[in-house]
Amino acid sequence: MNHSKSKLTQSDLGQFRGGGTVYKHGTFAHIVYTEGVQYLAAHGGAYWLLDAIAIHLLSPTMKAVIEADPRIRSLHFWTLTVAEDESALLIAQADSPEKPFITQEIDYTDFPLKEVRIWVAWQGEQWLLFLPSEY
Repeated sequence: MNHSKSKLTQSDLGQFRGGGTVYKHGTFAHIVYTEGVQYLAAHGGAYWLLDAIAIHLLSPTMKAVIEADPRIRSLHFWTLTVAEDESALLIAQADSPEKPFITQEIDYTDFPLKEVRIWVAWQGEQWLLFLPSEY
């Protein structure tokens, strides 16, 4: 295992407060993310997670979800939960008590945290991915 990945902690992620550099996704022009999300991807080996969220954000399913519930465009919440067997579940919700509108099972990940949350908001021309501490 890459040592930088094994050192990622929730407290590392909590240090980010927003207002810094915004990074453009290399493949998806309408996706940008904050320094905290960049740190998460780099130190958690999780650029794949940004790709997974981006693919869902640009999908016909997401378009239909937004048409049914317009508040989802303003702000919604993604959670990656890693199980003991190193499988994971990625979900997107309008709010925490509500049923997920996107669910993706992941057969294997070596992501070092048991759970991570990424919040997503529409910024007029692009989706912004950010950590809860950066809100």
